[in-house]
Amino acid sequence: MAALASDEFQGRMPCSIGEEKTVDYLVKEMKAMGLTPGNGDSYLQTVPLLEIDTKLTNDMSISTKAGKMSLNPGTDYVVHTERAVDKAELLESELVFCGFGIISEQDNWNDYAGIDMKGKTAVVLVNDPGFGGEDSTFFKGNTMTYGGRWSTKYDFADKVGADGLLIIHQTSMAGYPWFVVQSSWMGPQQNLAGINRDNDCSVKGWITIDKAQELFKKSGEDLTEMIKAARTPGFKPVELGATVSVEMETTNSTCESSNVIGYLPGSKYPDEYILYTAHWDHIGTGDPVNGDSIYNGALDNASGTSTVLAISEMFANKEKAPERSVVFLFVTAEEQGLLGSEYYAENPLFPLDKTVANLNMDGVNPAGAMKDLSITGMGYSDMDDIAAAEAKKQDRYTIAEQEPEKGYFFRSDQFSFAKKGVPVFYGSGGFDHKEKGKEYVKEFSENYIAKRYHAPADNYDADSWNFEGMLQDGQLYYNVGSKLANSQQWPEWKSGSEFSRPKMMKN
Repeated sequence: MAALASDEFQGRMPCSIGEEKTVDYLVKEMKAMGLTPGNGDSYLQTVPLLEIDTKLTNDMSISTKAGKMSLNPGTDYVVHTERAVDKAELLESELVFCGFGIISEQDNWNDYAGIDMKGKTAVVLVNDPGFGGEDSTFFKGNTMTYGGRWSTKYDFADKVGADGLLIIHQTSMAGYPWFVVQSSWMGPQQNLAGINRDNDCSVKGWITIDKAQELFKKSGEDLTEMIKAARTPGFKPVELGATVSVEMETTNSTCESSNVIGYLPGSKYPDEYILYTAHWDHIGTGDPVNGDSIYNGALDNASGTSTVLAISEMFANKEKAPERSVVFLFVTAEEQGLLGSEYYAENPLFPLDKTVANLNMDGVNPAGAMKDLSITGMGYSDMDDIAAAEAKKQDRYTIAEQEPEKGYFFRSDQFSFAKKGVPVFYGSGGFDHKEKGKEYVKEFSENYIAKRYHAPADNYDADSWNFEGMLQDGQLYYNVGSKLANSQQWPEWKSGSEFSRPKMMKN
């Protein structure tokens, strides 16, 4: 963990010197353990990426009924384009408030109903209509749904042919402060190459809650009242009588990144697979903060990468091979939108219909040993019950994630496999410290989000981190995987889940 999060690895940005060092390190470790290459005679799966670097040529200009607004890049807004073009722009594009920007047949919901969005820019809220309400059955209450995720809002805006999309950032609704938007969406952006995005939104991005409030006020609307209306069934888009203009010059190039993969062949059922994942990448270098420009990503996700390496070493050192094959996949470009896991899920090296389960690690508990096991996405599949049984052996109780409004289930790589029908597990001790209690963990977590998450301060910290929690979670993940690897159990999705295993999957 200390090695991967060191300055030598330059923040592990895909398609950089940092990637070369990271991939070489992982391959060397896999060879030393005696893992079999996961892609023929190679430990690498090539992932083609399109990298777009954006230079804003002016401030964002908004014309309203009550006059003009000038927004400063980074401070007031962050935008980019996913099109492979030399220039992207919005020129006096009409602004329309489209609620939460969600289209859901299941919920009989369409925030774009009755309006042609061509030539218009949607202004939408982050999260979904259930957030902040008292009805836990309405869009799952405070638990973020798939439609509440920013990337899904991008997809919906593309689908309706919008010119642009601006998501209103509010920290409690987004789950992270504004500086995370700055560090994540300013500078070079990556996406999977080979996808025609000419008909996607020209400009996508975020606007601060303060500037959104000013926009609505100058448009003769009250944002608070609009939020209430957006939570009401039958909501219709509201034209703000305002226009937005912004221009950016872009340079784009393609590059080849790599997923790193090795496995242990099963002794009895070699064509059935237990899949461990962790993303090796972070966001590289960026604007200096307190003189530091390297975003080392120690917790996110050198911790998960090193823990899955430790788990693979445990499996490799066993005298008796597991009955099923156990695969260890370290994916690229998670920070750019789960790109490496998405690419693998679309181009699997081991058949997904024979993949029993996915166990994903991302940000492993650095606060110390816990009494709890918090499961992200609890209630989705039988993996909850398997993990709960192993947690009980560690004298831990099992609970659902305590911040479901932040949508963590959709923010890490297990989601790519869930969408394909593979039951997943993503959990960690993160609520109730074994010795110091719940308030200590809450303060510890809030401090990390406020000061370190997606910031240069996410450094390896042997002084303030307690690695007992990582060992505890690593052991649990090993135990769950080992149980599945030495049985004929096929976990299933639970009734009422958004996901299902296709009928042709499993024996």
